[in-house]
Amino acid sequence: MIESNSNKKIKELAALQRSKKEREQAGLFVLEGDRIIRDAVLTRKELVDNVYVSATYASSKGLPVDNALIVADSVLSHVCETVTDQGILATVRQEPLLRSEDELMKKDRILVLEDIRDPGNLGTIIRTAEAAGVEAVFMSSGTVDIFSPKVVRSTMGSLLRVPFTYSRDILETIKNIKECGHTVYAAHLKGASDMRKTPFDARRAIIIGNEGRGISDPVADLADKRVFIPMQGEVESLNAAVAAAILMYHE
Repeated sequence: MIESNSNKKIKELAALQRSKKEREQAGLFVLEGDRIIRDAVLTRKELVDNVYVSATYASSKGLPVDNALIVADSVLSHVCETVTDQGILATVRQEPLLRSEDELMKKDRILVLEDIRDPGNLGTIIRTAEAAGVEAVFMSSGTVDIFSPKVVRSTMGSLLRVPFTYSRDILETIKNIKECGHTVYAAHLKGASDMRKTPFDARRAIIIGNEGRGISDPVADLADKRVFIPMQGEVESLNAAVAAAILMYHE
């Protein structure tokens, strides 16, 4: 049993939780939660690097994998991000989840995210994307790290199932998406059409912009159509995740 916070593996776990640089160097991120980790072991075992369980978890629920590492309750809680942890963590490989742009271009229903900065928003968008049948997500380099603990928790496991990638040049990526036959729709307020009066093509890409400034002008200029979500009252804008959900479900 691991009983010290100074244990090498515990220090590595803590570093993965707090640092994007450490996650990138190790090629790993941390997954928390009983159901999500058991699902990962059953359906995406090749992604799972190590599983850590508290002594209490091990005695009450057993080991999700034979080689799971047992950790003293207080030590595991030390590296958990959730306030009330479930006594189980796993380190998961990043690389198999990051798809190539060429592979994702072949999908019909695409979501493009430009500089989404709030972890909760990104996680909610990824989770909703799975529910709405989105087949690929492209993210600009200015988008928050999808492997950060808050994003991972917010996806509720969808991170393991929704194909995604980061784009080095989001303008070039959108141009390539258009060349592959997608109609590109931008969520925008200026010069836009009412979403309700704009049927979306089956082969499409929807662009959602930054929470504060929306979609940048160079990105908006590449869109085939700009659409807005009609709103009543004195509301000027919607949360990025809410706007993305409405547009992802629109036909």
